[in-house]
Amino acid sequence: MNERRERCREYQGGGCSSTSGLTAMYHERTTGKRPSTPMQIYQQPPRLLIVHISLPSWADICSNLCEALQNFFSLACSLMGPSRMSLFSLYMVQNQHECILPFVQVKGNFARLQACISELRMLQREGCFRPQGTSLQLAVEDGLQQFKQYSRHVATGTALTYTSLEIYFQITVLTSQPGKEVVKQLEEGLKDTDLVRVRRLQVVEITKGALECMDSASPIEEPSNDESSFLGTDIDLQIIDNDVVSMEIFFKAWLHNSGTDQEHIHLLLPSQSFSNVSRVRDNSMCLKCDLQERLLSPSLLPGTADGSLKMDDPKGDFSTLYQMASQTSASYYKLRVIKALKSSGICESVTYGLPFILRPTSCWQLDWDELETNQQHFHALCHSLLKREWLLLAKGEPLSQGRSLRRAATTFYVIMPSRSLTLLVKAVATRELMLPNSFPLLPENPPDDSLRIVESVLDSLELEPTYNPLQIWSHLYSHLSSTSVKPQGRLHSSWESRALRKTVVSLSKPATLELQP
Repeated sequence: MNERRERCREYQGGGCSSTSGLTAMYHERTTGKRPSTPMQIYQQPPRLLIVHISLPSWADICSNLCEALQNFFSLACSLMGPSRMSLFSLYMVQNQHECILPFVQVKGNFARLQACISELRMLQREGCFRPQGTSLQLAVEDGLQQFKQYSRHVATGTALTYTSLEIYFQITVLTSQPGKEVVKQLEEGLKDTDLVRVRRLQVVEITKGALECMDSASPIEEPSNDESSFLGTDIDLQIIDNDVVSMEIFFKAWLHNSGTDQEHIHLLLPSQSFSNVSRVRDNSMCLKCDLQERLLSPSLLPGTADGSLKMDDPKGDFSTLYQMASQTSASYYKLRVIKALKSSGICESVTYGLPFILRPTSCWQLDWDELETNQQHFHALCHSLLKREWLLLAKGEPLSQGRSLRRAATTFYVIMPSRSLTLLVKAVATRELMLPNSFPLLPENPPDDSLRIVESVLDSLELEPTYNPLQIWSHLYSHLSSTSVKPQGRLHSSWESRALRKTVVSLSKPATLELQP
């Protein structure tokens, strides 16, 4: 019990100041004030991860899970710019439940998270024990109680009432047991528990299946799932393979903006005949879309080759589109389509910046009919562009400039269809940005000797039908891990004294957060 209190007392020293975590989220929601950097589009709810351990399957899962967690947090803790993950807590459920890590700020906290991952590695892998049927339920309730106490502490430190601090968090249960049985167990055990602060309760079943996604560049972005709902909280059941790549992809989804409070982008197409459901005042067809990153910018990671020249710029090379889409909820960033292009009519050399993905919005504030119509129109647009082999050229419409007399520069984008229900968006150069280049025509026939030599070299190369980034690695994880753990004296990890611990917190004697205001 004393050690648990020591852990909970570490809130104050864990980097979660009362103004940087939950309160910052509250401030943005209530005042509507947002920074010029893409803060809001990154902000994710606090997350509680419960590792549900059962023997003997833990021996097969442990090393993969710990490696995936270490890889993920080496990224999440190192990313510059606004924090994508606010708070994180880790519980373990074996024969009893235990809080390995109370809620702490993720950014800049890799050494502490790494110590907790080391503790997971030390857990029993062989033998047997008698799991208590209520251990998982108690872990959820204990984590919920811990979050409520933390919220009260933040509210007290900022002169806010606890009821006005409407912050929700997400619980993920990672298990090797049959997922549907775990869902039923949670439903039964939590039926009398107040889950109003839980935005989402997720059960992730780790299977022993072989990795099937290594031949795909976009592995299982939306895995099969089943949902159950009780007391207003959805229990989402998801299944992932027992391999490092699949687990990494699951955790990396936490870096995406998954909020559905509003759509991000309005894509405007000229129209004279669409129904009123899809019209806006200027008689354009409006598709309401959500924006998603395709990849992380190397410029946001310290010490990478591409990022070394931009260390002083926390935004990195994020395009204007992503920044503008996240600035304000009072108005939406608009992309107005001005013409169509042949698919073969654009050179890759005139596109720049990061690519982004457009999807039909899932904003909960839209009624069902509007959501369905919007998705159908989006589907039709993707289908028609593919059929015609067209791209779209669009310009970004600046947000209201108020009384400013200066005319804002316009950014143009090319929009490309795909075989999925998504569109790819890339910024495209304009006249002002172009530099002169010479592109002499390629002569038809090179010298025979040179042709034989080069073709012989090319024949020696291994030929792949597609580029799969999941099969290429740059040792970035190990680089970030080594640079994130700075010499700060001895780090006392809790696993070192595990043999001395004989008690576990139960809800009959809830843990007390001994926090200094």
